[in-house]
Amino acid sequence: MSRPPLPPFTEATAIQKVRAAEDAWNTCDPERISLAYSEDSWWRNRTTFVRGRTEIVEFLTDKWDRELDYRLIKELWAHTGDVIAVRFAYEYRDVTGQWFRAYGNENWHFDKDGLMTHRHASINDVAITESDRKFFWDASGPRPADHAGLSDLGL
Repeated sequence: MSRPPLPPFTEATAIQKVRAAEDAWNTCDPERISLAYSEDSWWRNRTTFVRGRTEIVEFLTDKWDRELDYRLIKELWAHTGDVIAVRFAYEYRDVTGQWFRAYGNENWHFDKDGLMTHRHASINDVAITESDRKFFWDASGPRPADHAGLSDLGL
């Protein structure tokens, strides 16, 4: 299975890869998202370690049971041949109605078929008020092309 764009990445193809990941994660569909990762993909997500697609699906299912009304923006930070670094922020509310904005960085490594083999994520959550939210789009689809990105939002 191939997942274009493929390494080695140019700036343009790295940006495409980042936006494809953002769009997929905004679906909150763990099965669909897991297909972007190799069968034996290895993650560090905060303090959790995940191995393989089955564990990725379990992890993401649990995540979106807790993180409601999730909206994510990713931005390319740097890239080389088969590695991409991104920064991101996402907003969600918990079951009590408290809103949060999570800020983080990810380092991604890809195989020759464009599947992610390693994902290292460092993330911090900040409680915000509903009036502090910045990510507004219909959650049934990806972030619209005209919606501001992280840099434009001052994040």
